[in-house]
Amino acid sequence: MAETPVIDSQAIENLRALNPGDNDEFLREIVVIFLADTPQRITDLEQSLAVCDIARFARAAHSIKGSSANLGAMALRAVAEKLELHSRKSGLDDIAPLLGDLKSHFAQVQLELKKLLPAK
Repeated sequence: MAETPVIDSQAIENLRALNPGDNDEFLREIVVIFLADTPQRITDLEQSLAVCDIARFARAAHSIKGSSANLGAMALRAVAEKLELHSRKSGLDDIAPLLGDLKSHFAQVQLELKKLLPAK
């Protein structure tokens, strides 16, 4: 069975197709926003876990899920979805290992996106 790529190339091509001929400026803008926003959402997850704020935790996980899907980071999206669903259904007990998985997947996504769009 083939391993799921860190970034789905079709999602990247779909983003490129939204603004063809711009030398990847639109894609670069989306990636920069994602790379700036996601660490803030991860901080939200950690802080809300520390104070048992389920609603805030679920919102942050939902946000990561959506932005990851937009960029084709499907494994990261899947972990964010698990965090969101688990927090809504079962609360925040035993969720720390899954949060660790999310951080690991995000680190992989960061590396792949930086390879995809090297700094100017």
